[in-house]
Amino acid sequence: MTETLYSEIEIAAPQATVFAFLTDPDKIMRWLGKATVEAHPGGIYLVSVGDRHIARGEFTEVIPVHRLAYSFGWEEREDMPPGSSLVEIDLVEKGGGTLVRFTHSGLPDEKERAGHQKGWSHYLRRLAMAATGGDPGPDIGPEA
Repeated sequence: MTETLYSEIEIAAPQATVFAFLTDPDKIMRWLGKATVEAHPGGIYLVSVGDRHIARGEFTEVIPVHRLAYSFGWEEREDMPPGSSLVEIDLVEKGGGTLVRFTHSGLPDEKERAGHQKGWSHYLRRLAMAATGGDPGPDIGPEA
């Protein structure tokens, strides 16, 4: 049986700004890592997370400023290969800002769910800082 993680974060920025930080490679680099993304169904999702690990997948759903979904997995990981799980991100307008509802499903076990929960929490905080005009600084990873 696979595992799913859920997370929410409020970001004091409009949906269009947050969406841009999820789909524009230059903006993604500010909070997550070097990216090649083609934000349309069938487009590539490829990110060097913190210059340490390569995540790869394919966009399955793109509704500008409202929703993104893409397959997700890690290069060189047999237990979670590229495209083996699903990330869904819903952006909901809330009080002049954006509520980010984040779901990552298809994780192989509880250990992976817990590890990804820690990682995504770290990177969603960095996203919130970058999308509001702040500088999240050098990425030292979620372990720090």
